[in-house]
Amino acid sequence: MLYYIATPIGNLKEITYLAVEKLNEVDCIYAENPRHSLTLLGFYNIKKPVFEYQRHSEKRVAGDIINKLKEGQSIAVISDAGTPLISDPGDVLRQELIKHNLFFTLIGGTCAAVNALVLSGLDTVNFCMVGFLPEKQKAKKELLAKFKDLKASLIFYIAVHDVKKDLEFLASELGTRKAALVREISKKFEQVIRFNLGEQIDYTAKGEFVLVVNGAADETVELADEALIAELKILLSQDISKKEAAKIMAAKYGLVSRSVYELAINM
Repeated sequence: MLYYIATPIGNLKEITYLAVEKLNEVDCIYAENPRHSLTLLGFYNIKKPVFEYQRHSEKRVAGDIINKLKEGQSIAVISDAGTPLISDPGDVLRQELIKHNLFFTLIGGTCAAVNALVLSGLDTVNFCMVGFLPEKQKAKKELLAKFKDLKASLIFYIAVHDVKKDLEFLASELGTRKAALVREISKKFEQVIRFNLGEQIDYTAKGEFVLVVNGAADETVELADEALIAELKILLSQDISKKEAAKIMAAKYGLVSRSVYELAINM
């Protein structure tokens, strides 16, 4: 039997009783980074053989795991933090398990994407996990094109050294949308910054980041909204430029400023 087991993303106590129980019962544990995982295992006095399961060696290690399972061993697979397979290694093994008709299950727990979504203040009914953006600009645009028109909150994982450039890229591609940058989830210095894409924000460039961005607005409905049009007319009557008025209204209503600007110039 194989168990994918979710581990804490911050506080070491953020793990289920069942997860600790199974980690104590299995024959061995496969971890994304064994040295990192030993801190958690030591905290709960779990003494089991721990092997490495990294993305670069997934195919080979998956074969070893399959062989052990066929011999009757029970195995746990964990990532450094959070739920395995969610922007972490594990899918190669999952496909092999299905191929060999071997049963597996997930012992759930924390997931940075879900935590950040709740903390963001944005829509939690409809949401979509995008994950990490590719490094190359063309690949970034191709990936984002699949999600940019969804009327659902978009969740991105961002490495600390990519925060500035990813925020700039998303602002240029998605326009003015409500967003929340969540840092160090469940840790001592947890931080949530709620803002509009395109705004300059202050953040501590340390730790793990998750960005949640508002979904695409139904502009056919919202741009025709009488209250929005009336408010836009008031702004324009106050000697505010059409461009600036569009930015203000777009930020307030979660619209693309370019579309509001086009509405303003046609008034």
